[in-house]
Amino acid sequence: MTTVTLRGTPVHTVGSLPPVGTQAPDFRLTRGDLSDVSLKDFAGRKVVLNITPSLDTGVCAATARRFDKEATDLQDTVVLHVTNDLPFAQARFCQAEGLTNVTTLSQLRDRDFGRAWGVEILDGPMAGLLSRALVVLDRDGKVAYAQQVPEIAQEPDYGPALKAVRALL
Repeated sequence: MTTVTLRGTPVHTVGSLPPVGTQAPDFRLTRGDLSDVSLKDFAGRKVVLNITPSLDTGVCAATARRFDKEATDLQDTVVLHVTNDLPFAQARFCQAEGLTNVTTLSQLRDRDFGRAWGVEILDGPMAGLLSRALVVLDRDGKVAYAQQVPEIAQEPDYGPALKAVRALL
């Protein structure tokens, strides 16, 4: 269990992010076109997982916009924005914001992602949503970088995650 805060109030997640150097847990998440994907669908590419509670919050929206911009300079890298939002809402958000370089994924059909990756919030007003985290995977699906953002209402520290992506061959 990891303790993070929401505007200074402690909340707990179901576990911890996968450690650097370990194989990332597989997942089944849903795209905007309602097709399901797994980690295997991104094999051979570098992956940035931008995990957030909901695109309907200002900070989550800001991280999606930032990674959409950054993704243009990240070669052979896919940026996955994972939330509990419905695929329809994710698609509306991306269309309204003009985001084309991030892939939004939803826990619509399978809630195991939040548990397996240690980011499901257990208590407080956001219980059941995902905490804010960044994870970078190498081409083999191993964790190269992991950041559990300590305060949900704050943006992550983008620099180390972007540096980790660029350092991968």
